[in-house]
Amino acid sequence: MPDKPNLLHKLQDFRLLPVFVLFSMAAGILLGKIYGISNYRLTPPIDAIHSIFLGSYQFTISNSLALGVVIGLFLMMYPAMTNVKFEDLGKAFRSSKQLLLVIILNYLIAPFFMFLLAKLFLSGEIDMYTGLVLYGLAPCIAMVIVFTFLAKGNNALAIVLVAINSIIQMILIPVYSKLLLGEVGFDVWVVAESVVLYLGLPLVAGFLTRKIWLKRVGEAGFAKLKGWLNTISIVGLLFTLIVMFALKGDLLLTSPLFILKLAIPMTIFFWTMFVLAYFTSWKLGFNYQDSVAVGFNSTGRDFEIAIAIAITAFNPTVALATVVGPLIEVPVMLALVWFARRTKSRLFAPSVIPVSEPLVPEKLER
Repeated sequence: MPDKPNLLHKLQDFRLLPVFVLFSMAAGILLGKIYGISNYRLTPPIDAIHSIFLGSYQFTISNSLALGVVIGLFLMMYPAMTNVKFEDLGKAFRSSKQLLLVIILNYLIAPFFMFLLAKLFLSGEIDMYTGLVLYGLAPCIAMVIVFTFLAKGNNALAIVLVAINSIIQMILIPVYSKLLLGEVGFDVWVVAESVVLYLGLPLVAGFLTRKIWLKRVGEAGFAKLKGWLNTISIVGLLFTLIVMFALKGDLLLTSPLFILKLAIPMTIFFWTMFVLAYFTSWKLGFNYQDSVAVGFNSTGRDFEIAIAIAITAFNPTVALATVVGPLIEVPVMLALVWFARRTKSRLFAPSVIPVSEPLVPEKLER
């Protein structure tokens, strides 16, 4: 396999990632401004996929952006899935302390903490208040795997945690939405469809890639392929940022106060939840890899579900608040990746990472 061009080497350099992230955010805002994308009603990604299977899909800007989110998330997650052996998933299922901690943080603390922040910061803004509470209802079932991957955490454990969260939230989202927001009508099967779309497809593709390539070229050849796959993950992240900021990023310029009102409580939520989960894991004696997986799975929110509920059950301003959510969440979560990697050597004793753990090129260590 030929050497990668210099640009691809730079994409894997974690020190340069903030530059690429800022460039992608700016590019998204510019595209959104040029094409007036904010004026279009957002199509939920699941609805766009439905229309393809039903033969009713139309190539509108809204539908194309919805598919862009799906494609970007797949490109982000698929490389991480190639690093996971199925036997590691069995081991992760037996990590009872880690599973219990994530369940406690996600379902006994996170929704009520976000509710408290909404009361504190947005009690006079009913639509933004509703959007923020919606955003805190369910844990993420997609991007947390990528953040775990970037932070060199335990991807197998992250996948298991996502699978368990997806099952629990199907039961508890209606309960929490009624408890915190009153009667809210939406299709809980959207959660199941999201699991298949954002978790199932990348997992199957990653498993098949690993199996086929290991059989053809062995561990040494597969190690070379993983360098390219890691780059694909970064490209997927940057592409997703461009799409997300094209959707509503121009609000940073036209309505900065609207963004700020949401950014403050959201940033407090993400940092508080991650630090609580990460340091609790450390105190409980978990290794770094498991602590990172627990941290991100207790922090990330399911913005796809929040957007779907907001669009179907509330008015456009509530939906707008949930769409703005990932514009804030993704940069903050990337900052948390940096925080975890910087604190690793101070908190955790050096350990030999098993072959089954994610192997990221040396440049990502810096």
